[in-house]
Amino acid sequence: MRYNRLFLMAVFSTLVATASAQTLSSAYFTQDYKYRHDMNPALGNDQNYISIPVLGNLSIQTQGNFGVGDVLFLNPATGRYDRTFMHPDVSVSDALGGLNSDKNKVIGDIGITLLSAGFKGFGGYNTVEISSKTQLGVSLPYDLFRFAKNLNNDIYDIGDIDVRAQSYVELAFGHSRQIGDDLRVGAKVKLLFGAARADLSLKDVRAEMPAGADKWIVSGNAQADVMMKGFMFKSGRKDYELRSGSYDYVNDVDVDGAGLGGFGLGLDLGATYKVMDGLTVSAALTDLGFISWSNDVQAVNRGTSFEFEGFRDISVNEDRNPNTFKKTNKTYSDQIADFIHLKDEGDQGSVTKGLAATVRLGAEYKLPMYDKLSFGLLLQQRINGPFSLTEGRLSANWVPLKWLDGGVNVAVNNYAASTGWVLNIHPKAINFFVGMDHILGTQTKEGIPLSSNASVNFGMNVAF
Repeated sequence: MRYNRLFLMAVFSTLVATASAQTLSSAYFTQDYKYRHDMNPALGNDQNYISIPVLGNLSIQTQGNFGVGDVLFLNPATGRYDRTFMHPDVSVSDALGGLNSDKNKVIGDIGITLLSAGFKGFGGYNTVEISSKTQLGVSLPYDLFRFAKNLNNDIYDIGDIDVRAQSYVELAFGHSRQIGDDLRVGAKVKLLFGAARADLSLKDVRAEMPAGADKWIVSGNAQADVMMKGFMFKSGRKDYELRSGSYDYVNDVDVDGAGLGGFGLGLDLGATYKVMDGLTVSAALTDLGFISWSNDVQAVNRGTSFEFEGFRDISVNEDRNPNTFKKTNKTYSDQIADFIHLKDEGDQGSVTKGLAATVRLGAEYKLPMYDKLSFGLLLQQRINGPFSLTEGRLSANWVPLKWLDGGVNVAVNNYAASTGWVLNIHPKAINFFVGMDHILGTQTKEGIPLSSNASVNFGMNVAF
């Protein structure tokens, strides 16, 4: 498995494989949505439940201010989005027109509940849950795309690039209980088992074309850290063309065996308070914790300048062009490895990384003349460095039947505005829910959303 392919896959999987937090924010005020405790551990359920293994709660979601429709373009001849923004028939203005003039970001999370149960007892409501979580983030500056597309200038101050991915398994124990008539509190303790984490950061990247040369001189401070059992970088050697000498750079990886990469602890805290008849407020802090990783395999470029030929376009159409993305991804990803230009520093030992904590504040008001209808406001702040998220979501929630509830909502965050919905069916013996925090927009013929703001959540549980 090649390192450069890993990096390319990280970028494109975040853009293409529609994958935010593993919770359905649209269901925060849904009365008997079984997994409200994942957003606020004080929230219990009217029913006990046991999840159907793997199918109990599946969440795939992405959010961002750019997506597939900004890097792939429609080919009139094929009717497919098989031209990259670097294709010669895509103008500079079209290629760069949809991009954010500062940072172009996508964050994504994939959550799979392997097994979960909730039951009344011990003076309150209790939950036990085993889940798998994968988190992705990409932040690319506008001038990186401008450099790749429009090579008319002699100097490009590209700026900072960040890519992050993390995967771990979570074993969680939660308990909530009523205190008095109006206050309910809850907490959840989590044991975290790290599978892998990768951080790539490039700072102050600059590209310059010397007079009379046909190659770029690129400089910047770059660092890649991979925390995974048995992982190591492999290097190749390359000769300078514009000056004498040669240098080593990372162009491959090896994974020798597999195992637990790290161990950590997490904590969720939450509370709800009934202010008056019809009005309830709530607050929660989730994913407060860390994972201590056993190994940190590091590669760096500490400001050393190097030669780079520039990015070259390929086709992504596998049926009509032999120069396809699948067949030539090694060539294309080699370009990215050359651009990043890292030198192996070996295993730096153990390192501790914090989780992406989330703060939630909610308020729900039930109409006095029709208490089956309520309106809710949910404010969320996800604290995650360059991939932080601030969001406000206003929802209308309806309980037409004792075993049926759901709602619709609108949200605005620092990436985009969106519309969401949820439907929750929970008669005795069975529970099924489905919802989206972001309704899918325009898609390619292959069903890939052109916007990075998309989500799908569903689950099946046994209720009793």
